[in-house]
Amino acid sequence: MIGDRIQNIRRKRGLSMAELGERAGYAKSYVSSIERNNQTNPSIQFIERVASVLDVPMNYLISGEMSSETQQLDEEWVQLIREARESGLSKQQFREYMEYSKWKMHNKSRDF
Repeated sequence: MIGDRIQNIRRKRGLSMAELGERAGYAKSYVSSIERNNQTNPSIQFIERVASVLDVPMNYLISGEMSSETQQLDEEWVQLIREARESGLSKQQFREYMEYSKWKMHNKSRDF
């Protein structure tokens, strides 16, 4: 169930229910009711926000299945992405950095 998956991931991330609720914009009591499966039909907005905070695909919270692309990421990549997000780096900034790195590597190989 959704509540079980949320609780499991939240604990792995070292978050309390209060922290998860605060970051997602919901009361701790609501998060608790979801995790205890008292509330079994959370809104899509709740699932979206919680998935974002927990850094998992919405599909995983809903169905328990990960996409093949997500399954291929090892924990080090997941942690790197999490750190980039927590530092305030936007997706666009990350893409620009990757493009710059590619350009730099390409030009460095031409110098030899």
